[in-house]
Amino acid sequence: MLLSNKLDLVRLLLQLCISNVHARLSTLLTWTTEWLRGRTGQSNLTPKDQSRASTAGQRGPHRVQVTTPRSVNYHFTRQCNYKCGFCFHTAKTSFVLPIEEAKRGLQLLKEAGMEKINFSGGEPFLHQRGVFLGEMVRFCKQELELPSVSIVSNGSMIKENWFQQYGEYLDILAISCDSFDEETNRAIGRTQGRKSHLDNLYKVRNWCRMYKVAFKINSVINTFNVHEDMIEHIASLNPVRWKVFQCLLIEGENAGGNSLREAEKFVISDQEFQDFLDRHQSIECLVPESNQKMRDSYLILDEYMRFLDCRAGRKDPSKSILDVGVEEAIKFSGFDEKMFLKRGGKYTWSKADMKLDW
Repeated sequence: MLLSNKLDLVRLLLQLCISNVHARLSTLLTWTTEWLRGRTGQSNLTPKDQSRASTAGQRGPHRVQVTTPRSVNYHFTRQCNYKCGFCFHTAKTSFVLPIEEAKRGLQLLKEAGMEKINFSGGEPFLHQRGVFLGEMVRFCKQELELPSVSIVSNGSMIKENWFQQYGEYLDILAISCDSFDEETNRAIGRTQGRKSHLDNLYKVRNWCRMYKVAFKINSVINTFNVHEDMIEHIASLNPVRWKVFQCLLIEGENAGGNSLREAEKFVISDQEFQDFLDRHQSIECLVPESNQKMRDSYLILDEYMRFLDCRAGRKDPSKSILDVGVEEAIKFSGFDEKMFLKRGGKYTWSKADMKLDW
């Protein structure tokens, strides 16, 4: 009887030891499996969850370093009096911030390191006939003391008295002109009624000389103008910079089901764009921007002061800087600072440093 009890006790002890070893081996095996998954990039997520995580990562913030918003493009209005067929910032809303809120946002940007602000649209001179724009230009130069304040406009709404009141505060005025043939401009949609786009262009150019504002030209190269020779006209106008863009498709703006434009017929190939650049290489002020250079190299604020992320071929907005601040919102901008520098985004942008012969 005593021997039987001893054997039962030994058997029980052996079972406990085996159970303990099994548990430890199971724990070790689980830990090893998790470690290997981490090394190889595998995941415990279901395929559906992995897809969601991947999408969130694409839209997620850049956490490597804090981006300084040195140069910002503020599209404070989407309204425009032209109907350019390739426009990639269309009139989807009529909203414009109250000017004090806009100034508050500009102040936040200055505090975050902004050196250059560019006002655009839509057509920026359309709202309050340029008064709203002029007051923001004055605020940025006089109050914020920004090194550079610029505007991109189609030129059709600008009056000389605007220069008289606000010209001293403006460093650069860029006028969009895609062709030096009026019929081509009409075909593109860069016109209003019977007004001559080219007459306005030359008129604004002369005012820039008179009121000491650096003059710039922006051109979008597309199927309607890709074979045009612009050398003589650009040389005559003598801008400080001639920005030449390849026509770009943006889903929800000028392409896709919810867009207000259908720009597919304006699109040219990379080779056609390069051929245009080659034919105009004698123009020293030419600054080319292909689709690749354009897409992620701009810090764009919309009418709500949200950064727009164009990495996915559409404009995905961040939260407004007025709500979450610049540092948080800019994480979702998709901004590629290396490409910004590569495309010549940082240049002599203050008219005080240009030493122009007015």
